[in-house]
Order: sequence, then structure tokens, then C-alpha cells
Amino acid sequence: MDLAALAYPALVYAHLLLFVLWLGADVGVFMLGQHFRKRDKWSLDQRIALLTLLVEVDMIPRSAWALMVPLSLSVVEAGGWWDVPGGLLAGAWGVGLGWLWLVWDSHRHDQTPRAARNRRIEGWLRWLVGGFYLWLGGQSLLVGAPLEPDWLALKALLFGCIFVAAIMIDVTFKPVGAQLAAVLTQGSSDATEIPLRRTMDRTRIWVFAVYLLLVATAFLGNAKPL
Repeated sequence: MDLAALAYPALVYAHLLLFVLWLGADVGVFMLGQHFRKRDKWSLDQRIALLTLLVEVDMIPRSAWALMVPLSLSVVEAGGWWDVPGGLLAGAWGVGLGWLWLVWDSHRHDQTPRAARNRRIEGWLRWLVGGFYLWLGGQSLLVGAPLEPDWLALKALLFGCIFVAAIMIDVTFKPVGAQLAAVLTQGSSDATEIPLRRTMDRTRIWVFAVYLLLVATAFLGNAKPL
């Protein structure tokens, strides 16, 4: 068996697996968040347990997101869609694995200065990598290089848009920490719950945007319509 011939289908399979894990687990996060909002159905202790489980499940899409960066370029290289420079490919794997470490190290040391530092670095990485994919897709659509097929260029552009939408989820969700603390310290009431509910409602807009963009990129990769 020619192992070299298996490289591309194996990378495509891994790419699809990450997509399934990302979207599937993200839907699980969304459903847990929906149940957390139902204060008439669940006690406060039960809702906090749901939120704890949400944070654990959320590690799956966050991990898949980090690994999707180097894997996507590896698929493009192995499939002959773009002769990716070796330094860029190696750098992508360094960034992806480093990002993955930051995600899990922050999770293990949550609510510490170490986690706060890690998340600042992760935020910079996400903007830089997202900007790269926006440039890659936009440049390729305009001049036909370095990604020649329009479907692949558009997919890269949409992947960059996923970065923007996912970053906005974290930005929009940021007030939840203080609002949840108010619920825990002051009790569940309209005064504490309504601001929390409004923040979660605003965050859902960006969540739905990520879902639509993920489905669109998957369609482009499968149908290759352009």
C-alpha cells in the first residue's frame, strides 16, 4: 500500500472529523445554554451544574478550532490546491498546537492570572490568524492566486469570517461573569436575571452566524460549485 497516496484522504477525513466535533459539540453548548436560561424549570444549583457542563463541552469546539488552522493548510498542500511554503505550513502547525495548549492550560488554571495571560495571547492569535484567512480568501478571489479555485478562495474567506464571529461571541459574552456573580450573591430575581438573559440573547446572534458559516464552508468543500 502506498502510504503517500493515503496522506490526502487521511487529512480530508481528519478535516471532516474536526468539523463534526466543532459543530456537533457547539450545538451541545448551545442546548445547555438554552436550558440554563430556564429559571422557571431548573433550580439555581441545577443551572450552575448545566453551566459547568457547558464549559467542559465547549473545550471540544475550541480545540477543533485551533487544530483546523494547520490541518486546513495541510489539506490544501496535500491536495495540490496550493504549493504552501514550507515555513508557512510549519508555522501554522506551531501556531495551532500552541493555541491548543493555551486553550487547555487556561481551562486547567481558570480564574488565575496565568489563565488571563493565556487568553490575551490566544486573542491576539485569533485576530492574526483570522486576518490571514480573510486576506488569503479575498486576495485569491480578486487575482486568482494563491488559491486558484473560486470555491476554495471563498471557503478561506468564510473561514476568516468564522474567526470574526467566534471572537465576537467571546466579546459579547464577557459581561456574563459579573452578571452571573450577581445572580449567585444577590439571588435569582428579575433585577439580576434580565441583564444576564439580554447578554445571552445578544451572544446567540454570533453563535448562529458561526453555525451558518460552518455549514457554508462545509458545502463549498463538498460541492465545489465555483
